Amino acid sequence: MRLVRTVTVFCWLLSAGFVAFVSAQTSPAGAPAAVALVIRTDDIGMSHSVNMAMQRLVSTGMPVSVSVLFVCPWYQEAVEILKQHPNVAVGIHLALNSEWKNYRWGPVAGSQAVPSLVDENGFFFPSYDALHQHNPQLAEVEKELRAQIERALRSGIKIDYVDEHMGTVGRPEFRELTERLAKEYGLGMSGYFGEAMDAPQYAAAPDKKADSLVAFINRLKPGLNAVVTHVGIDNEELGALVDMNTDEPLSDMSKNRQGELTALTSPRFSSALKARNIQLLTYRDVIVREGLQSMRRPVD
Repeated sequence: MRLVRTVTVFCWLLSAGFVAFVSAQTSPAGAPAAVALVIRTDDIGMSHSVNMAMQRLVSTGMPVSVSVLFVCPWYQEAVEILKQHPNVAVGIHLALNSEWKNYRWGPVAGSQAVPSLVDENGFFFPSYDALHQHNPQLAEVEKELRAQIERALRSGIKIDYVDEHMGTVGRPEFRELTERLAKEYGLGMSGYFGEAMDAPQYAAAPDKKADSLVAFINRLKPGLNAVVTHVGIDNEELGALVDMNTDEPLSDMSKNRQGELTALTSPRFSSALKARNIQLLTYRDVIVREGLQSMRRPVD
């Protein structure tokens, strides 16, 4: 079988100047490239500053998958941006938590429709543990997840996959429900295509995130890999948000999200991808290549 190799060069203007991004892709007749990577960016629609960071990222032309919090007010702005970038794969960041002090959101279905999922003010609980302690009813979880999926499908953009905000809907008591809904709506599931998932840059200091991502690229193994990222603009809006969870809060959240954006759009990162001939795929590409029938629950 003949491999057809195409090289696509994306150039974009950043505040620091012109940066050339080269994505070497192998278009196979049956076999994937040796090392493939999905870049997944979470929490889109959470705030204006997160949306602006996402816009900068997708404007580079880099193949990315973005996971939208359709429960958040700013999802509508995210949708308008993504309509201008139809090649971006879009996922539903299924959420049953609202973790930021003074900036809370509640269920799409309405708090009265799902009372076991909300606090006394009608907002989602800030963590899985807090939700679990209030005995969430599975029928209400299904009602809310359906409402989020259907809002996304009505948005006017193509929806490719689902994943989990803070991992909650992937917990054992919700996992089969989430899988059933994904199958019913014909959506992929992040983590279900055998990809090796990682997020090494998350805990790195803002100015060390590029180092972390480059090291990650250099140690990637053959097959399908995925990196989960969180981007943002370090400004007053994002800087005002404080995570109410106390187990492992990330200090200087806005600076960390700015650090991830800067790292992902840096010449060092694009050069590392090129040096190892990494094939960047979106979840839409993976679904087309592998088919939804190939999905398997990841091993814990």
